[in-house]
Amino acid sequence: MSVKRISIFPLTGAILFPSMQLPLHIFEPRYRALVSDAMARDRKIGMIQPLSGSQQLYKIGCLGRIEEVEALEDGRYNLILEGLQRFEVVRELDVTTEFRQVEAQLWEEDELAEVLSIAERASLEMESRKFAEAQGYAVDWNSVSQLDDYSLVNAIAQIAPFDSAAKQALLEEKGLGNRADLIVQMMEFFGRHDGDDNRVTLQ
Repeated sequence: MSVKRISIFPLTGAILFPSMQLPLHIFEPRYRALVSDAMARDRKIGMIQPLSGSQQLYKIGCLGRIEEVEALEDGRYNLILEGLQRFEVVRELDVTTEFRQVEAQLWEEDELAEVLSIAERASLEMESRKFAEAQGYAVDWNSVSQLDDYSLVNAIAQIAPFDSAAKQALLEEKGLGNRADLIVQMMEFFGRHDGDDNRVTLQ
């Protein structure tokens, strides 16, 4: 693992996976400064979740690169961040910038070459259909079936309406097959209802 200084955007519920894209609307002054700084350097920002009700951070986040940016007249930004590599925070740095920075170890992202077994792929697609139907989502399943395993697993992990703790668990899971299996478990879990028809969460 290589060590890198990363400027971070701590945001609950905003999970970025490698090779996936995350749209962001930046309006707070400190994060406008973060984007301006990133654009002047390497266009990279670390997305990471804060622990619930705390300034402390989860250990694992994902480094992203600004692929598209729209600078608005009032200083806000609309941008598209593309995931590059997950990272583990080593320590938070004492800085004078408005935004927070960490020293982090970058993960070696080697899952792109991994493939699911026929049974794993079938289970993931079947459970995804059941979950989408239960949630009332319209999905183009023909397009879904054309996705490679890596794109399918990470896309579901990023966009599925799980709570922030569940999303974090998916981000931290190593191995494509392991993450696919965890997604299936979460879909079964979150698809359940309790007596008054409220959905369960992992919080």
